[in-house]
Amino acid sequence: MPFLLLVALVLGLDQLSKYIIRVNFQPNESLPVINSVFHLTYINNPGAAFGLLANKTPVFVTVTVMVVVVILAAYRFLPPGRFTLRLALAMIAGGALGNLIDRLRFGYVVDFLDFRIWPVFNLADIAIVGGVVLLCWELLGPVSEQGKSL
Repeated sequence: MPFLLLVALVLGLDQLSKYIIRVNFQPNESLPVINSVFHLTYINNPGAAFGLLANKTPVFVTVTVMVVVVILAAYRFLPPGRFTLRLALAMIAGGALGNLIDRLRFGYVVDFLDFRIWPVFNLADIAIVGGVVLLCWELLGPVSEQGKSL
């Protein structure tokens, strides 16, 4: 699947999920899916992970734009056949853009996945974390004799 299509897929799923939450929930409203384990809880998060650096939107916008520009620039130079690396970068870019759109539109990020033992998060956050894990796996994993990751 082409890189930009993967970015668009991650971005689209993130924005659709947030739209569904925004039109069906009031801020701070919570719906138990699995009681005391998993809830859908609509939170407007003005900060980063765990609510850190609340209301520092210009900082988050600047950092996000820089990250996406670096990913797009680096992508052009990736050797062919590095699917995991391409997938990781697409997930990070799509997730970053999803949260960037929220910050630009609302001044906060819409979070709604609530496992009760972790701060509330969203699909963009999953994509970013999953992309970083894949990126680390690809870059730090074992190397074959031809110099490509296994």
